[in-house]
Amino acid sequence: MANALEVAHPEEPTGVQRATAGPERLGLFLKDVRQEMRKVVTPTRAEVQSTTTVVIVTVFLFAAYFEIVDLVLGTGIDKIFSSLIKQ
Repeated sequence: MANALEVAHPEEPTGVQRATAGPERLGLFLKDVRQEMRKVVTPTRAEVQSTTTVVIVTVFLFAAYFEIVDLVLGTGIDKIFSSLIKQ
């Protein structure tokens, strides 16, 4: 039972143990980064062009939408203020 308690609640590492574990942890981290970078795939030129086209078209559509909303709201607010001023 004492062994189970030791496994369940390991002692906190001392400052020296933490300091010496740093380079080992860094090495493991860099190894993991290297493995993940091997999985990265560079897009083809056609993929980049198509996604760029989609982004540009979407930006223009949103710009047109917000322009229309701005005009409608601006006109409505102007009419409200002008009707309040006349009274």
